Amino acid sequence: MERTSSNYIKLFTACFYVSAFTFGGGYVIVPLMKKRFVDELGWLDEEDMLNMIAIAQSAPGAMAVNTAVLVGRRLLGGSGAVVALAGTVLPPFVIMSVIALLYDRFRDLAVVSAVLKGLMAGVCAVIADAVIDMAGGVIRGKRALSVVIMAAAFIIGLITDVNVIVVIAFAGAAGVISYALSRATRV
Repeated sequence: MERTSSNYIKLFTACFYVSAFTFGGGYVIVPLMKKRFVDELGWLDEEDMLNMIAIAQSAPGAMAVNTAVLVGRRLLGGSGAVVALAGTVLPPFVIMSVIALLYDRFRDLAVVSAVLKGLMAGVCAVIADAVIDMAGGVIRGKRALSVVIMAAAFIIGLITDVNVIVVIAFAGAAGVISYALSRATRV
């Protein structure tokens, strides 16, 4: 992507839009980012987006911010990362500031409690959609080991009390080893 002011504005507005209409955290933003950056704008392909999401998940910090920074850097370099960061952080900053100012006045209203419970239900649905979409991408990749790693991580997370960080670390290590072995066999 060419480093023009219009492209920086497009990147900022794309990140701002995705961030402004996302409630519920990192996994909720995944399908929206994929839809915006891959399907609508065509800036990335699906595999690149999934790789960036995987890296963003394993890095410290908010997944949405990490992913936006990676996308911005891929598209427009370091300055693109800064622009994407600003576009992603600004909406929640403004929203949370307004909520903090008004929360004490409205927290006991039944309507506010009902809205928050409804948002939780919506967040669950969006997370389920993101998991299904990402799993479909892994399965379509037809890499047997990736499918086994994904299934094993899911089953371990579902039936054990192992901390999710441990599961992610082992899945990441297995992915790195798999990649290294596949590179070694190509040479």
